[in-house]
Amino acid sequence: MEIVQLKNEDETLQFGEKLGKKLEADDVLILNGDLGAGKTTLTKGIAKGLGIKRYVKSPTYTIIHEYHDGRLPLYHMDAYRLEDGGADDLGLDDYFMGGGVTVIEWPQFVEDFLPDEYMIINIDRSSDNRQRFVTMESHGEHFAQIIKEMGNWNFE
Repeated sequence: MEIVQLKNEDETLQFGEKLGKKLEADDVLILNGDLGAGKTTLTKGIAKGLGIKRYVKSPTYTIIHEYHDGRLPLYHMDAYRLEDGGADDLGLDDYFMGGGVTVIEWPQFVEDFLPDEYMIINIDRSSDNRQRFVTMESHGEHFAQIIKEMGNWNFE
């Protein structure tokens, strides 16, 4: 497990971009954090690292946004509206094994459907709401290597 301190939104975007450049087809990322923690901002950086040029916005009302104009497709999911069920109707395996990168916000509502290997990214805010602390956890050797590389990131 690695913890990275991000001092502002720009560093969150840079961190996400670096992460996006390391991701491969069928990678699944779980993002945990309160409202306003920076989950979508991190996803914007990941999209940039994948070469996606389209504007990335939160899929709160549509549940899934797909972006196909990068090195790999990005499937950005917000599972918050699945609190009362419905995940089994989404065909999540088609996304998880669809040759792209899947980023899931509010994953507790789809955890029964997750693949065996994925990365958990927890985002916590400082008390003054300026900085973010990103904790990364690996479920699989591929992600352990990515986390090792990301933990050495320095913004100075």
